[in-house]
Amino acid sequence: MRLSADERRETVLRAAIAEFATGGYHGTSTEAIARRVGVSQPYLFRLFPTKRALFQAAAVRSFERTAAVYELAAAELRGTEALDAMARARDRLLAEEPLPLMRLQAAVAAAALDDRPFAAVLRRSWCELWDLVRTCSGAAPAEVTAFFAHEALATTRAAITAPPPA
Repeated sequence: MRLSADERRETVLRAAIAEFATGGYHGTSTEAIARRVGVSQPYLFRLFPTKRALFQAAAVRSFERTAAVYELAAAELRGTEALDAMARARDRLLAEEPLPLMRLQAAVAAAALDDRPFAAVLRRSWCELWDLVRTCSGAAPAEVTAFFAHEALATTRAAITAPPPA
């Protein structure tokens, strides 16, 4: 069965997230992404005109998917219960999917690439995720900030494969 262009684009984005999450922007080749999906590099560039465009789309998608997971986890919960449910969902993401690592790589790239438009897109994605956590939980800004501080620690720990604290 042949995939539509939209389905192929989604497949490429999933592969790009997995590759960029571990290799970063500079350490990941578009050839590796194309190979993972089973398409040619020229076809990849028909879907995404540049490596930077692909990286940006992968970064945005990682935020969107994380937001969907957090929203589902919080469901009808509020306050600390909602934040705890979202934290458990984040821990599952860290164990199962590269989304948090992709978001970490995107933050590093925003600083390293000196690309103001990309940084603006990334900042907007972060703000939307922060707002979603705040809205879903109804928590105070300090609690939401603490949630993201713990997320940054957990993601960094996963990135360097450090064992969790005892």
